[in-house]
Amino acid sequence: MPEAAGAAGRVLIVTPDYPPAHGGIQILMGKLARLLPVAALHVVTLDHPEAAGHDRAHAVSVHRVAARPRRLRIGALSVRALACAARFHPDVSLLGHVAAAPVGAVLRAAGIPVVTYAHAEEFRVWPARSAFAMRRADAVIAVSRHTRMMALDAGAPADRVHLIHHGVDPAAAGAAHRPGAGPPTVLTVARMRDPHKGHDVMLHAMTLVRHRVPEARWVVVGDGPLRPRYQQLAHQLGIAGAVDFIGAAADAERDAWLRRADVFAMPTRLPDGKRGGEGFGIAYLEAAAHGLPVVAANAGGAPDAVDPGATGLLVDPTDHRQVADALVSLLAEPARARAMGERAIEWAGRFAWQRTADQVADVLHSVAERGVR
Repeated sequence: MPEAAGAAGRVLIVTPDYPPAHGGIQILMGKLARLLPVAALHVVTLDHPEAAGHDRAHAVSVHRVAARPRRLRIGALSVRALACAARFHPDVSLLGHVAAAPVGAVLRAAGIPVVTYAHAEEFRVWPARSAFAMRRADAVIAVSRHTRMMALDAGAPADRVHLIHHGVDPAAAGAAHRPGAGPPTVLTVARMRDPHKGHDVMLHAMTLVRHRVPEARWVVVGDGPLRPRYQQLAHQLGIAGAVDFIGAAADAERDAWLRRADVFAMPTRLPDGKRGGEGFGIAYLEAAAHGLPVVAANAGGAPDAVDPGATGLLVDPTDHRQVADALVSLLAEPARARAMGERAIEWAGRFAWQRTADQVADVLHSVAERGVR
């Protein structure tokens, strides 16, 4: 990998979240590992049943720690990261999640500066570890204004926090193809693991949507332990026949649904009214890249991924009536929805992954030159 101007030199990425595991953080870490303009790069992460095939397909040096009880994983990551650092001699390390904060403390003690990513849910789930990570990092990368606020509240010095949004694949931009026929379709792409994703609110909203747009359907791509609860709720609300739970889907199948749908919706809420929730929402950008208008929350990181009124509508994610009104306003006015979709493609073009990688590289380069503080 050639070293570009302003490149970060030798970078060690330590992250419990990495492809082929699914999720927004995993996508982010995988993109950075392949796109960062650095002289050399190594990744230390957890193992995965499909890791061998994934790692063979990408020219990245990946060191995996065998999956083991959760309480031992971070310790294993620390040991492997230190061993890798001793051989690799990185100029700077990048932590993909505050879960790896203990690894960062060990690396900093060894004289290797640390840049830590901040997302959102960790500030609610692990407040103490998040505060430790924010105060001890040489720099923090926040994925949205919402996340930046939480990083500052957790004690990160303001001059060390950098706002860098996620990206979207440029190849997907312009790939939209809206069907000329078929039932009005609302699409959600989200794992059914976290209640704050808003599947329950969507089900209640769809009961109202169906009264005003009788043929409307809701397609849900994603799986998780909450799926049986949502399927039961769909039956209780009498709309099971209008909801398609597709389950986990490969990228190609997900993209096919993005091309077929009319509106994308994911009203994510803040679990405790202030912290956590959606850090940014790559799914909104993926929908925009395919020419879909979106209905998103007016809270959390979602507003950073949407141009309100131009590429989508922001709603109170706790009010299913407001969600329903937004959905109906787009489903009942196809011309308005198409116009938003066209603007959404242009909007998504501003979030190329290479732009994200270059911004992260600038932070890594600056921290590497400054050293541990």
